[in-house]
Amino acid sequence: MTETKNHPRFNHVAMTVPADLLDEDGRRAILDFYGEVFGWQELPTETIDRKRLVMMAYEFGQFVFIEADDKPMTTTSIDHYGMSVSTLAELEDFYAKAKAYSERDDRTVLEEKMLDNFGVLELHAFYVRHLLPLKVEVQYFDWKQQ
Repeated sequence: MTETKNHPRFNHVAMTVPADLLDEDGRRAILDFYGEVFGWQELPTETIDRKRLVMMAYEFGQFVFIEADDKPMTTTSIDHYGMSVSTLAELEDFYAKAKAYSERDDRTVLEEKMLDNFGVLELHAFYVRHLLPLKVEVQYFDWKQQ
């Protein structure tokens, strides 16, 4: 019998923010956006007012860890973390939710969808950021038959 080997996988991203962003109102705003757009949920046992917020991303072993720091992270326009989806329809759904949210909250930065054609692969993607220093890139890998 052949043994199947599971490869290591990324399970979280961590970032620091100003403590004011992790007060009750700030946490509510973060959770509202990431919950409405992506379906992420607070792990309330990990929340510490003005110190920490942890959002579960679909399963317990995948999460976004946000911690307050006197010197919070600074980012450039390229700094992000990526999330891949299984279908183009799923990417379109996330984009529509992010667009709708950005139309009512100008703190949401949404970049237009893009398509990179590599011949054997069409890579569909978009970037979005709301309140946190890192953007989320949503990607769909459309592999072409050869």
